[in-house]
Amino acid sequence: MHKPRKEMIAETRAKLIAAARQAFGAIGYAEASMDDFTASAGLTRGALYHHFGDKKGLLQAVIAEIDAEMAARVNEVASRAPTRWQHFVDECTTYIEMALEPEIQRIMFRDGPAVLGDPAQWPNASACTASMTDHLSKLQEEGIVVPDLDPETAARLINGASSQASQRIANSKDPEATSKKVVAAFKQLLEGLKSK
Repeated sequence: MHKPRKEMIAETRAKLIAAARQAFGAIGYAEASMDDFTASAGLTRGALYHHFGDKKGLLQAVIAEIDAEMAARVNEVASRAPTRWQHFVDECTTYIEMALEPEIQRIMFRDGPAVLGDPAQWPNASACTASMTDHLSKLQEEGIVVPDLDPETAARLINGASSQASQRIANSKDPEATSKKVVAAFKQLLEGLKSK
């Protein structure tokens, strides 16, 4: 019995994303050969073109998958925070600390920006900004964050700072030491938002 077409399409896409993710994470986007990773998935280059248009389209799909996983991890860690403020801080710092992981370093903070441009323009960026804006608005309503702060503007600035912080870690000769400095500085920056 044949599989339904939708199931076959989903399976092919998943195989290509998994093979590309492994290749991009191990050797980088530029060095990853489309022929090698399509063959490792038991597929042809034609399947890649059909489903993703090109190698860049496949990188976008890999980034979307990793980004969703990162968001789930951030939410899981932050959900254990005892206060809304700590939840907010944990979301930000957990995201930054993921830049220590080799696959995330290479794909999300090196190759992704080099190939796809500014992460602030990626499809997920508006949802991230909206979520952070919502958190800041609630913190403001509770009197935790200064009242004269525009939550959306602050969210965009914090997103930019966290992106730069993550890229600094990912491109450092000593990511572990850099991460400690970056997270400490970032936490101090966030403290400046609080009402006195």
